[in-house]
This record gives sequence, C-alpha cells and structure tokens, in this order.
Amino acid sequence: MSLTSFSCAPTAGTTDASGCTPKKITIQTLAEKKQLRQPISCLTAYDYATARVVDEAGIDLILVGDSLAMVMQGHDSTLSITMDEMLLYTRGVRRAVKRALLVADMPYGSYHTTEAEAVANAVRFMKEAGAEAVKIEGGIRRAPLVERLVQAEIPVLGHIGLTPQSVHQMGGYKVQGRTAAAVEALVSDALALEHAGAFGIVLEGIPREVARQITERLGIPTIGIGAGPDCDGQVLVVHDLAGMTFAPPAKFVRRYVALGDMLREAVTAYRQDVEARNFPSDAESYHLPAAVRDEIENANEAAFSRWPRRHA
Repeated sequence: MSLTSFSCAPTAGTTDASGCTPKKITIQTLAEKKQLRQPISCLTAYDYATARVVDEAGIDLILVGDSLAMVMQGHDSTLSITMDEMLLYTRGVRRAVKRALLVADMPYGSYHTTEAEAVANAVRFMKEAGAEAVKIEGGIRRAPLVERLVQAEIPVLGHIGLTPQSVHQMGGYKVQGRTAAAVEALVSDALALEHAGAFGIVLEGIPREVARQITERLGIPTIGIGAGPDCDGQVLVVHDLAGMTFAPPAKFVRRYVALGDMLREAVTAYRQDVEARNFPSDAESYHLPAAVRDEIENANEAAFSRWPRRHA
C-alpha cells in the first residue's frame, strides 16, 4: 500500500482493510506518485452510486468525462453534452467522492470561443459542482488557456492524442502519432501543456512507444488510455470495464466483469417471478399486528352480514 494513499492511524468508520484512514488525493499526491514511480489509477464515473463504489475501491482520480454523452445518453459522440448537463452530473459525483481527486471534463464549446468564457465556465465547475480540477483537450493551441486557468487557481488536466471533441477534424476515432512528424507534434504539445502549468496529461489513442517518450520527458504525470503500459497511470470508462456498453470494445479495453449480462439475467428473473406471482412472497410483505387484523376482520364480518352473498 502506498504511503501517499493512506495515513495509518486507525479510526472509526475506515474503509481500508488494514484499519488505515484514507488520505485525500490531491494534485500534489499525483506528482509524488510520478516521482516515486507509483502507478496512478483513474476511472470515469457519472452518478452518485458508481462514484461511491469507485472511490471506496481506492481509485486515485475520478473523471466525470464528457463520454457520458455516449455512455449515459446514447449519443454517437461527445459533442452533444452541455455545460448544464456536465454540472448536474458532476454535482452528483461530488456528493459520493471523499478520497479521490475529482476532475470534470469541460464539454465541447465551453472553452472554444473566448478565454473569458472558458475561465468563467471552469469556475462554475469549481464553485457550483465541486470539481477539484478540469480537463480540456488540445496541445500547443490550448497552452495559453491552460496558463490562464492555472493563474485563476484552477488545476488543469491536459488531453492530447486522440481527442474525441475533434472527431470530425480527425476524420473519426483513429490512432494518432503514427508518423515522425506527428510524433514530434505530440511531444511538443505535451511539453507546451507542462510549461503552461497543467498538472498532468491524458494520452489517448497513441502508440506505446510515443507514450513512453512523452512520459519520460515530462515531469508531470501522464494518464494513458489506449497508449500502452508505460504511462504514469491508466484510465478507463467504468462502463467499459464493467461490460455495460453495447458496441464492440476498443482494443485497449479490458472487461473485468460482464455486469451487463448479469443485470440482464437478474431483470429477466425478476420479470418471470412477477408473472408467476412469486414476487413478492408473504415473507417479503408487511403485515398488520394480529390484534388489529382480528379487529378489522370482525368489523368486516359484521358489516357484510347484512348483505346476501353472491353465488360463486
């Protein structure tokens, strides 16, 4: 167990099996993990229940990703999600998270017009939704904005490589950094974001060799998704991990449980029990106290004795 993750002073109500109290993860914690070569774990979460499970499992960083447009709302890209929707989901997650660092994605359009609007929207994530950092996509062209956000005391997680908000410009969800020029551009993007003050960078959909080069050159953590095992940390969409998505998984997705199949089986069994009148059982039903039941039955018998019974 990492010393950066827990302070071993047993207290009541701890969730760690060793009796240690979970220590709050901060951007400084992640920087320390980078220095100590301790891997950083990250997952998405979009609702209170999921976020609580993820947080209690000891994940370091929870991302309220704009991927919820696809995972939770059924859209075919991340572009549809709005600021108000992202704030709503982030507030729910915030109420569940006690230990992990909570990062919220700034949705498409929320930082693409003016710098002033971008800062105002980022401030809303911090003040209204309780996020502890924001994530924005793009490299060198976003460096001035990252610097401005950091000046406003807003921690920023960068995101380069396959950037889903640029899906139309990229011509689809394609692996990036496959040529020497593209690799050089990605390294330049990463260095620019670090220089601007980003506390970390998500590397998505790039060759393992490129991710390793970037990770070795940066003093800030890299979080990989489809970028190989040499990054400082890894992130997955929690629904992909749990088998709760309906499209074929990407190459890098490892499904740890077939939760979708399990839930479908459970729902089918419930329906069958309802149709067979096996749910709820008498043991699963509430009952009157015996004295009250007898009183009501006697009263009913007296009331209905004045009326002749109909033939069955």
